[in-house]
Amino acid sequence: MNPKMNEKVTNIAQFVVLLIFGILLMIPFLWMVSVGFDRTANITLPFPPRLIPEEVASFNYKIVFENGRLVQSYLNSAIVTISSVLLQVFASLLAGYAFSKGTFKYKKLLFLLVLCTLMIPMEPRLIPLYTLFNKVDLLNTFWPLILPTVINGMLIFLCKQFFDQLPSTLREAAQIDGAGEFRIFFTVYLPLAGPIAATMVILSFIWSWNDFMWPLVVLSDQDLHTVPLYLSSFALENGTSLAGLTMALATVSILPIIVLYLFLQRYIIQSIALSGVKGE
Repeated sequence: MNPKMNEKVTNIAQFVVLLIFGILLMIPFLWMVSVGFDRTANITLPFPPRLIPEEVASFNYKIVFENGRLVQSYLNSAIVTISSVLLQVFASLLAGYAFSKGTFKYKKLLFLLVLCTLMIPMEPRLIPLYTLFNKVDLLNTFWPLILPTVINGMLIFLCKQFFDQLPSTLREAAQIDGAGEFRIFFTVYLPLAGPIAATMVILSFIWSWNDFMWPLVVLSDQDLHTVPLYLSSFALENGTSLAGLTMALATVSILPIIVLYLFLQRYIIQSIALSGVKGE
């Protein structure tokens, strides 16, 4: 067998294996969508599980979209998520550029401290953060959900690695023209950071939209509940008695993430491709 034929067979085998694993990963999601379209699932959860409901109906989704509390939770999640994403991505781009191209004292030590924050899980920070926001009287507001997310060690690390791949000669040329650091960042490097910014938007959006533990601690007013909190409370109140409606709610809750990813996926692929470009 010639090398071209070997390569073709290998590519087909890889595609088949990836397709099988992709289908296996999609089965739980497809089952969730299927139960949402199954009107009888509100009486009893179908067993054994089936991907095609016996009676397909949009009844559950009509109730979901007519639910005022869901609409309010969507608005709450949108406010928190959009604010967190904008602040987090902008701060990470600035910090990543500073750690990559900047020259200041203790730069390596400060970057090491940033990386050390990645080893601290959320659980040990709950009590200190709760105490802090309680003292400044910001509990039961959106501020505790937005402010702590502005500085994110993982996103800063990704930004630094991305800016490390861009040529430093761009900065030197701009400095010769008399540009300051902020002008260099906004006019030279920021326009090139679209791919990594799109990747950070996706990650930040997922983290903020799906956040459950911290909002549960700081939000006591139901009118301020985000989508995960509302979905959790609905599931606890009804259990499996309204499984179809619960699954419809779960499907609707993840739609923003899917839509955002479909719009930004090409930029994410581009950021991965650019990570192999070495700048001097």
